[in-house]
Parts: sequence; structure tokens; C-alpha cells
Amino acid sequence: MLTQAQVLLIACERALLEAVRDELARQLATLPRASIALQALEKSRLILAASLDAAIAISNAYAPEHLILNLRDPRALLQKVENAGSVFLGAWSPEAVGDYCSGTNHVLPTYGYARAWSGVSVASFVKQITVQQLSPEGLRAVGPCAATLARAERLHAHEHAVTLRLAALESK
Repeated sequence: MLTQAQVLLIACERALLEAVRDELARQLATLPRASIALQALEKSRLILAASLDAAIAISNAYAPEHLILNLRDPRALLQKVENAGSVFLGAWSPEAVGDYCSGTNHVLPTYGYARAWSGVSVASFVKQITVQQLSPEGLRAVGPCAATLARAERLHAHEHAVTLRLAALESK
């Protein structure tokens, strides 16, 4: 069985990376399916980052399915997370709880698709209707742009729907 899994550990301290590498070797020896875990670990990486900001930048570029912010104050970095399927905060929030128990969904974007997609959630099954209402000032502000885009797409009736209203506003 070939696994496509990959794990990245991004840390700002070399000693932490080394300690995790050593602990990983110790725990692998206890796993019944160690050979599968080893396949995933062949593609996995330990990355030394110069700072927490650099670590977050690497993570955002990678767009992980699961992101564990195992820090003293993980919420302080949460606002900088732009791309992740599901985020786990702190030492007491293992991924397995999110997969099985905490109510979030395990159907998450993989292969970096978290750059563009969210995981499946209850909201995925809710019908939403968008509503717009412009004031005269709002139409004056965005109308010319809408008319230009409609003209570029050769949707002249769309263009007229905007320009006729703009003309009516000007005549008042």
C-alpha cells in the first residue's frame, strides 16, 4: 500500500526538531502499521524557520489539510493563518479529536487545495441567497465599473441597465 500522506513540522528551534525526530523514531517502533507510517514519513520534512512569521508564511504557502499551532499562545497567530483545512490550537488539541469527536468535519481539502476551498461543513448543505441593495451614491460609485465590464463582455443590455440608471440620477 502506497501512501500519499505527508507531514511538515515547522519550528524555530533546531533542538525541538531534533527532539521530535528522536521521539518519532521511538513511537514508530510501537505502531502495528509502522511500515505505512514510514512511507508517509519518507515524504515528510522537518523545517527550521527563522521566525514564527516565517513559519506561518511557509504553512500558508503549503496550505495544509490539518494545521496544529502547538504554541503557548496559538490564538495570537491564528489571524495570520490564511490557508488550512482545519486548525488545532495548542498542546491539548490533537488532530484525532477534530477527525472524530469535536464536531468539525474530516472532509478537508488536501494537496494544497486549502488555498481555495474550505472543508465540508454543515454550511455546505445550507441554501444561501445573496441580496444586494445600492443607494444612489452606491450606484454612482460602482456603476461605471459595472458598465465597463458589461461592455467588455459585450453584454450591452447589462451595460444599459446601469447607464440608464446613472443618467436618471444625473437628471435629478
